[in-house]
Amino acid sequence: MRIIPSRLVIGLVLGVATGLIYGWIISPVEYINTAPDSLRADYRTDYVLMVAQAYAVEDDLELAQKRLAALGPEPPSEAAVQAIQFATEQSFSQADIEALRQLALGLRSLPPPAEIGGP
Repeated sequence: MRIIPSRLVIGLVLGVATGLIYGWIISPVEYINTAPDSLRADYRTDYVLMVAQAYAVEDDLELAQKRLAALGPEPPSEAAVQAIQFATEQSFSQADIEALRQLALGLRSLPPPAEIGGP
């Protein structure tokens, strides 16, 4: 068995250290224009709240449903219910929680989407 030369070990350690410093400090990753389905729970709730406030002004349930569809494959009404739960736990204002409730009620009044199936 051959002993690894000390220069190789020192070079590897310096290379890894330099890479970590560059990647974490000098030029870290910046997420720009990410999709809403990748948001944390607090930001998802804020997004749903903004949709609820827009719905309160526009009274366009289909547009609200389209906006909430960006949060992923779950039904928009489920996103609204999760937002209400988070908002209640985090002590959002009563006006915000009521806007979320109105959105959830509106979304539940819509018929379920038709499923696409084959013969």
